[in-house]
Amino acid sequence: MKRKINSHYLFLSHITWRLIMFMLLGAGIFIPVYGQENIKISGQVLDAGNDETLIGVTIQVVGTNNGTITDVNGNFTLYNIESSNAKIKFSYVGYKAVEVDIPQNRIINIKLEEDKMNMDEVVVVGYGSQKRESVIGAIATMKPKILTQNTTRSMTNGLAGQITGVIAVQKSGEPGSDAADFWIRGINTFGTNATPLVLVDGIERNLADINSEEVESFSILKDASATAVYGVRGANGVILIKTKKGKIGRPVITFKANHGISNPTQLPEFVNGAKYMEVMNDAMTLSGLAPTYTQEDIDITRNGSDPDLYPDVDWLNELTTSNVPQSQYSVDINGGTERLRYSLILGYFDEEGIYATAPNVGYNSAISLNRVNVRSNVDVNLTPSTLMTVSIGGYKNEKNSPATSTNDIMDAIFKSTPILHPTVYSNGQIPRYGDRRNPYALVTQTGYAKTQSYTVQSLLSVNQDMGAIWSGLEGLNVKFTYSFDNYNWNSLTRSKSPSYYWASSRDENGNLITSLISEGSEFLGYGRASGGNNNQYLEAQANFHRLINDKHTIDALLLFNRREYVNSEAGNAIMAIPYRNQGLAGRIGYDYASRYFAEFNFGYNGSENFKKGQRYGFFPSAAIGWLASGEKFMQGISNTISKLKIRGSLGLVGNDQISDSRRFGYIATVNEIGGYNLGYTAQYYKNGYQEGDAAVDNLTWEESLKANIGIELGLFNDINMQVDLFKEWRSDIFMQRKTIPETAGYTQLPYANFGKVENQGFEVSVDYNKAINKDWFVSARANFSYAHNTITEFDEPAALKNTTLAQTGHPINQHFGLIATGLYTNDDFASIDEENNEYILSESLPEVGYGVVRPGDIKYQDLNNDGTIDDNDKTAIGKPWVPEIIYGFGASIRYKSVDFGFFFQGAGNMTNMLTGSYLIPGSGGGGVGNIYDNVDDRWTPESESQDVFWPRLAATESSNNSQASTWWLKDSKYLRLKNLEIGYTIPKKWRDKAFISNARIYYRGTNLLTFAAFDLWDPELGSSNGFSYPTSKTNTIGVELTF
Repeated sequence: MKRKINSHYLFLSHITWRLIMFMLLGAGIFIPVYGQENIKISGQVLDAGNDETLIGVTIQVVGTNNGTITDVNGNFTLYNIESSNAKIKFSYVGYKAVEVDIPQNRIINIKLEEDKMNMDEVVVVGYGSQKRESVIGAIATMKPKILTQNTTRSMTNGLAGQITGVIAVQKSGEPGSDAADFWIRGINTFGTNATPLVLVDGIERNLADINSEEVESFSILKDASATAVYGVRGANGVILIKTKKGKIGRPVITFKANHGISNPTQLPEFVNGAKYMEVMNDAMTLSGLAPTYTQEDIDITRNGSDPDLYPDVDWLNELTTSNVPQSQYSVDINGGTERLRYSLILGYFDEEGIYATAPNVGYNSAISLNRVNVRSNVDVNLTPSTLMTVSIGGYKNEKNSPATSTNDIMDAIFKSTPILHPTVYSNGQIPRYGDRRNPYALVTQTGYAKTQSYTVQSLLSVNQDMGAIWSGLEGLNVKFTYSFDNYNWNSLTRSKSPSYYWASSRDENGNLITSLISEGSEFLGYGRASGGNNNQYLEAQANFHRLINDKHTIDALLLFNRREYVNSEAGNAIMAIPYRNQGLAGRIGYDYASRYFAEFNFGYNGSENFKKGQRYGFFPSAAIGWLASGEKFMQGISNTISKLKIRGSLGLVGNDQISDSRRFGYIATVNEIGGYNLGYTAQYYKNGYQEGDAAVDNLTWEESLKANIGIELGLFNDINMQVDLFKEWRSDIFMQRKTIPETAGYTQLPYANFGKVENQGFEVSVDYNKAINKDWFVSARANFSYAHNTITEFDEPAALKNTTLAQTGHPINQHFGLIATGLYTNDDFASIDEENNEYILSESLPEVGYGVVRPGDIKYQDLNNDGTIDDNDKTAIGKPWVPEIIYGFGASIRYKSVDFGFFFQGAGNMTNMLTGSYLIPGSGGGGVGNIYDNVDDRWTPESESQDVFWPRLAATESSNNSQASTWWLKDSKYLRLKNLEIGYTIPKKWRDKAFISNARIYYRGTNLLTFAAFDLWDPELGSSNGFSYPTSKTNTIGVELTF
């Protein structure tokens, strides 16, 4: 552990000291040299609701870069004001901005009112920002504080239920592989890529490895008016993240630290060895066979007198640990002058996994992950009208794990019975049965793997106010941006195989008699791999903003950009060719009297993945909005209806990420195949060639037509509500054709832009904020998102069209299977001869095409009424595994120095199909597969209950019972206590003694409770058999200090 800490310290030293020196040097160069001091003002800023001082309020001379911020007592002093007629602006996040004149005494004491409707809040939009009141696209924002409450490495795990429109599913809790899959407004294509575009400071980057402490704003762009400027990349929605910028004022240092203990939210539970043997004996009996285990075998296993030959192993308990530690630390340094502002953030995250380790093996095979993040943003006013921004960031990830993958480990754990063999024989030898894998050996005895990844991200931009150069260009700004990101990874695998033995009995002295199954290796092997990629981005944009006659506001944008992505680990020359996108984007918006809004957006861009002449597309959108609460006739009820805005949009966007396997689909491929023996003298073969994938002449991107209607409602100045209705028509989805006849001569069926999907739904969000008095503050929020898709065109064989097996007319990822009507009973059989294994169904029942059935087996509906139960009776059943519903609700209360908050998150309209050869007890033939501890909830000849989890047990797999059907389709909806937090802010009189401006300690719990109808494992994992690394619940204590 000491070596890891030292290595990260060296990394931090190497990177961050250079950044600090850069900023200090910049401060030395650009500190302004003032002449004679003109006007100085001072004062104090308080909260109008409770008279508390506000720390960090920005005070700025309007129209200049001259400004400062309030200190810990709410006081400020601002120097070098050139004119007594200047306007002074006071602004603070969550409060209404105020502009005032300079009084005669030069002292301004002011109280700011909370902006409960957030009318002046600035919202980040595509290639710019707008006041919230003028936003008419479907854009959702989330406070950065919510993101920091996520206790895992990946920011993606904190999105579900926190913000409308995001559907997120976390399918693994393994450190380093725990990032959630997420979509905006659900899945709307069955093509290669349905995930949104993620832009950090305008650059495409990976969301999973961004430190949440770096985030200043987080926006989700959902409809076409918000995403059309991204054109061919905007169909799946866009996530915009801006990282923290420096603020005018003295250096403010914020330190945060927390330490937590993690445990699985839920692990499957299996029966013990004796119970396993009893259940398997029942299965043998019900199959007409003699029991496998004697009562003596069962008794010895139960009393544990011979764990070598009669083992009883709880594999999950033996190979996992509890109370796994994790830690997070961050330091944020922020400050600056009117000429230079800086923000430097350092972060460190460390967590361990749940796998156990073995002593004295000479290496560390435990799962562990640590990450160091660095982000530095420096803004320099080169002139009063020229702003330069330099951003440098990156991270270093290091993961350690067993040399065997988690998938293989979990597979072995779940398939190993409790009586198979012990983890290790008492003589120290490692057991193995046949070709079965010993889970203990996979976790602890096969070596280790170490993977390191590094990213360096850089950005340089220059923004010029053209109106300062020539008054005729007032309102025009131009901006140039260049970015270069580099990512590299390398992995080291030191693996080996231990020697395996099998114990058959004991000799007369009681010693184990073992035989060698396979000879292992004494030394660790060596394997190394590496790779990486780099990304360059160039952008030039012009922005125009002008207010005319105090009524008409015009905003316009014109932008050119180009991106190049190079994959240095490409597997062939085609994939190594740089990926390039370039194009134009534009926007023009009109605002009349801050009540009537109209906006037109477009993207004109393309990709080299398409044929010349077909590489570019035009993607327009239009939106209108009406702030009805701004009308005079609404003023009389403004205390009741404090805000009412109606908006709508319609537009076209695209998706060029259409195939992983066909880089240039418009070009035909040729495959090398076996050749011919040319003659008898040389006796060698010459390879031949054949046509591979046919060229797609009219290859194009997916197109998405999106419509959205939204209503924003504010009540009593305390409640904000927002409702959005949306529909999307996705077309030209790239897919392999299924209806081309063999006589066409293709060696592989061709691809085409053929598929279509419709997606529709609605979103609702509500939040409430109320300062009851100076001691009490209450807030609550809730959101609900629903998205349902339907495949409207899918190239299916003629034999499937208009049948119950057709995918057309059903959602993406739809389950198909038989409809179970119950279990067979004795009354369903005309005759039963158990001795000869003959079971003849009544003539009134359909025949079964899945082998012999018995009482207690699953009975299915003959859907096509042909008299036989077979695959032709399968149909669409249940819901997809991706939830159609995501919701969340929570509240927080603050009383003086104590705060308490909670948040619940849930998902619905999702089902999971249980499958696997070893899922049903006994289906592995008695030697493979654990048995879940709910096995008593099964059919037996004595009860013949229909309301059970398991059908009749069998000694071998029953083809009939293992069919995909509604019997195994489980409702996976859940509700979990996502966050619970209790905090205490240290009183000011104590903080001042330690020169600390703010100090808070807290307890935070994550995923503490889960409520679900399905309880064998965590339903969010979406696993069909439970073979997944579990997600975690965490208890954390932490501290936040501001200096």
